[in-house]
Order: sequence, then structure tokens, then C-alpha cells
Amino acid sequence: MREAMKRVLITEPIIKDVINFLKKYYQVDVTPRGRFHTEDDVLDIIGDYDAILTMLSVPVTEKVLKAGKNLKIIANHAVGYNNIDVKAATKLGIKVANTPDVLTEASADGTFALILAAARRLCEAQDFLRANKFDGWDPLGFLGMELNGKNLGILGMGRIGRAVARRANGFGLNILYHNRHRVEDVIEDELGAHYMDSVEELAKNSDILSLNCPMTKETYHIINRKILDLMPESSILINTSRGPVIDEAALADALHSGNIGGAGIDVFEEEPKVHPGLLTAPNCILVPHIASATRETRYAMGMLAAKAIHGILSGKGYDDIPNLIN
Repeated sequence: MREAMKRVLITEPIIKDVINFLKKYYQVDVTPRGRFHTEDDVLDIIGDYDAILTMLSVPVTEKVLKAGKNLKIIANHAVGYNNIDVKAATKLGIKVANTPDVLTEASADGTFALILAAARRLCEAQDFLRANKFDGWDPLGFLGMELNGKNLGILGMGRIGRAVARRANGFGLNILYHNRHRVEDVIEDELGAHYMDSVEELAKNSDILSLNCPMTKETYHIINRKILDLMPESSILINTSRGPVIDEAALADALHSGNIGGAGIDVFEEEPKVHPGLLTAPNCILVPHIASATRETRYAMGMLAAKAIHGILSGKGYDDIPNLIN
């Protein structure tokens, strides 16, 4: 039965089945994309809602939370939640949820798609053909990197990093990794992964460096000019984690100067803006935050967020809502 007095805001359209699930119980408003990109945007409306299902682009600051006089829960449609002031939410008794685990396989697929595309220069080759420049097979045309026997460095050996490593094993890549904490021996043995003591050591020894780390104070610009200078000239940088882990200006310079061989980037420091130097960089594949973009995953993400909202608004115990952060 619909609880008419409880209202849920979804800050942009998501999978319809998820919206319909919430509509069975609550009054649900879904706003167009791009409606909530500033604090003031959210302040204008937050006081009317008991729950809000947000995107990473929605700034849920302490000021916003204090204005949410009826707010019981914010459920982020993402694994990350650095757009939400969790400390302030906790003080105010507002729950915060995210969508962990369900993105793992799709994000690893997306990571590997970028690895293959950058290693084999697929976008450059396609642009060449579409520009009507293809005049027949060329023995020197678009020579790329063969993966077998190369070193794949993984920065961040969490669920997604491990899923990337599993895929890499099938391509004959050697797995190197660095993580805040070294993983258990059994996981290293299973993946054939070798621990590097520092990001610097990982960068020096990686033909391909995949960023699968969370966004924290420690990982902000963890890939900077110093690290890029340590990477081999033919190496490829892949980022499907969070945009701010890379100094984009430094990456653009490294690509234009030939300091590294290529990049595949799914996330950006100031989304939706992209550093102009990256837009013109050679062998730089840029995609609009789609690493987890499968129908199956986006449905699972939405339902995880929606069920957290329903759990809190219907008074379930916290043990029944496994994706609460606070």
C-alpha cells in the first residue's frame, strides 16, 4: 500500500523497473538529468523529501543535509560517495547507502575493453578508415602492443582490481599490483599477482597501468608528473576508478610529448568537463563514464539503492540493509 506522506526524489532517470518498485510504496519524483549540479540546486527542493536517490554529481553537503528536515536516507547510485558529507549525515541521524559489489564484473569488462582498445590503437585506426585514408594493408600500419607476456600493473586490488586480474590471466599478462594493504597469500597465488612496495615501483615496471583504487585524500592526483615520468615510453594508462586520481594536465602533457604510449580514460577530474589537452592527445581513448554500463548492472545498482531506501522508510532493521555506510 502506498505511503502517500513519504516522498522519494530520484535525481535523474534510472531503470524504469527500479522507479516502479519505489512507486509501489511512496510518492516518487524523478527529475531530468543535470537538474542538481550545485548545492543551491539541491537546497531548493530537499526539504520536501524523506529519501533521495542521488548520483555522484549531486553535492550533498552539510548545508543540504540540514535543510532536509524530513530526510531519513540518501542512497547513492554508485559505489563511491565522496559527493556526500557522511560525517554530517551521521551527526544528523541520516543514513547513507551506496551500491557496492554489483558493479564488479561490468567495471572489469569495461577496464579490459579500454586496455584492448588502447593496446591495439583501435580508435585511431577507426578514425583513419572513416576519413577514407585506408588504401590497403600496411605492414607498419597502427602497430600496437601485444598483451601476452607484458606486465599489467593494478593500483587497487579490491573486488574490481581482482576481477581485472582474472581477465588478464587469460591474455597471458603478468600481474603486478600495489594496494594500501597487501592482499592475502591465497589471493596472490590464485591470481598469480606480485606485490609492489610503492606506486613508483608499480609504475616503473608496468607496460599497462590500470587504476582501480577508491577516491580518497591519499589517492588524489596519485598519478602525477613524477609517476608518469617513471612509466615506460610505450606504456598505457587506464582509469576506470575516479577522475581526480589523475592529474589530467600532467597526463595530457605526457601523451603529447610521447612520454607514455597511450591511455584509456572513463572518468574525469571535473566531470562532465574533460581537459582540452586530453581531447587532442594521440592514442587517448576517452569514453563518458560507461565502464559499468550494462543493463544488468544498472538494474542491480538501482535496486540496491531503492531497497536501502525502502528498508529505512519502512522501519526494517539495519542488519537487513547491507549497503549502509554509516
